[in-house]
Order: sequence, then C-alpha cells, then structure tokens
Amino acid sequence: MTEPRFTVETAMVLAEVAHNRQKDKLKRPYREHVLAVGDALADFDDDIRIAGYLHDIAKDTPITKQALLDMGVSERAVAIIERVTRRFQDDSDNDEAVMLHIAQDHDATLVKIACNAHNSVPERVRALAEKWPDKAPTTRYADARQVLYKAVPRGEIHLVLQRINPDLLSEMDRLAG
Repeated sequence: MTEPRFTVETAMVLAEVAHNRQKDKLKRPYREHVLAVGDALADFDDDIRIAGYLHDIAKDTPITKQALLDMGVSERAVAIIERVTRRFQDDSDNDEAVMLHIAQDHDATLVKIACNAHNSVPERVRALAEKWPDKAPTTRYADARQVLYKAVPRGEIHLVLQRINPDLLSEMDRLAG
C-alpha cells in the first residue's frame, strides 16, 4: 500500500485551518491572503501550488519544517516555503537582500510574486493608505517587484498576475521587458 500523498487540496485545508483565527493589518481574515496566493499559482505544478498555500505557515504558526515533512509535504515544497520565509534568511532585516535570495530560486520567486501581487491589490493599498496616511504601503512591494520580475520568464509572471492582480500587468511589461 502506498502512502497517501500530500495534495494541493490538503494544503488548502491546512492553510485555512492554520490561519483561521488570524487577521491581517486591515482586520480581514488572513486565510483569504494565503488562499489567494495559492489560487494564483494554479497554472504551475503541485509543489509550487502547495508552497503558495503554505507560504506563511512557518512565519505565522507553530508548524515546523519537520511537521510539514511528517505530514507528507515534499522536500521541494518545504524548501520553497523556507526560502520565502524572511526569518530563515541570513539578512532578514534587509528587504533587498531577502528579495535577491528569493530570486535565486525560480519556484520561490513565483510564490513571492503571487504574495506580493495580492498584497498590492489596489483596494488593499488604498485601505492601508487611509489607515496609515504617513506610511507609503506600496514602496516595499514595488521595490521587490523590480527584483522578482527579472528572475522568471515574463509569461509565467503574466499567468500569476492575470489571476491575482491584473492591475500589475502594465508594470510587469515595463520591468520584465
């Protein structure tokens, strides 16, 4: 008998349950973010999709790398999750260094592009600007896109943005060339 495989559907359920009581900066259910990121990666393989749904699990929950592996999450998906998790990086306080590290891995870059795009949805950016008028909510995300968009093929970026934030397509055309 073969071991049951950790599926995309399992990742969706785990993401929803793990982030169930969490809220984002706008007091919205955080699970909406992780589900949107995973959904945006629907055109890619299962490991990338699983990592998309679970991309914040190591950051925001007590679930460890070993627990994910024990659940049957592939080593590749866990490696993607680790790469996009800021606290696992050597220079975690340096946004540029973090993005350059992520951009060295194709799969992690796709996950981070999806995360960035969801965080940059115009309605969300406007709401953050209204809540904190003294902070520029888009600067960090725009700076990250300048690195991320150069690290993967333009067509792949288009697939992600089309699903999650089509408003970024014109910027992608400028940055990805």
